[in-house]
Amino acid sequence: MVTFRSIMDIAADEWLAAMKLDKEDIPDVVIVEGSWWRQQRTDWRLGYLSDVRELEFPDIFWGRWKDKKVAFCCAYGAARTVEIIHLFGVLGTKLAVQIGTCGGLQSHLKPGDIILPEVALCREGVAHMYGTPDAVIGSSEWIDRAQKLLQERNLTTYRGTHVTWSSLFTETPQMMEAWHHAGYLSVEMETATTFAVARYFDMHAVSMVVVWDDLTRGRRFLDPLPPGGEEALNKSNAAIYEVALQLSERLD
Repeated sequence: MVTFRSIMDIAADEWLAAMKLDKEDIPDVVIVEGSWWRQQRTDWRLGYLSDVRELEFPDIFWGRWKDKKVAFCCAYGAARTVEIIHLFGVLGTKLAVQIGTCGGLQSHLKPGDIILPEVALCREGVAHMYGTPDAVIGSSEWIDRAQKLLQERNLTTYRGTHVTWSSLFTETPQMMEAWHHAGYLSVEMETATTFAVARYFDMHAVSMVVVWDDLTRGRRFLDPLPPGGEEALNKSNAAIYEVALQLSERLD
């Protein structure tokens, strides 16, 4: 008789042994960032932490922020993001924070504005496997906290409905126009996955994504930013990670 076993069935003790992570070192928060620039982002983010080490699985890092334990991974797209959130969800990590950049779908948005998705539409092909076939919500109290911390830095934030899509390369003008007219704020490739998997494991989840592409004006990330745009983008990209660390301080 053939016996099949799914990775979904692997328990916490097995994951801890595989990663060579002690039970008392289970992270309080896992932060995932969607970016092509993996090495740059990883170096930048890990510079905030102490006692940093790479776990047995590549590109998954553990470190300390004050009295909290932090996991960080630059995970581009839903197919990679699901692995990271699932793994730490099994372990019992309390908070999942998605950071990265997004395309703005409304004309009032500008580079450096920060989107805090309240609802993420699941169009990325993974979230439905975790019980959220159409849309999934973030954790409202953590969205409130993130927004307050960002606004204390005089950064512009918006909350609302966001689209998580499968690939930048398959976003058509017709799709973007439809999303715009539906009133959706932004689009990227990871938030719905993070929210759905976190919800499955009873984790809190919040997403902070910075507007880079100005889709209502036909400007993608390959095109030059408007005057002041690069400075605003860099400032917000730093802030979302710093706020993610601040949020970890609020965990019991």
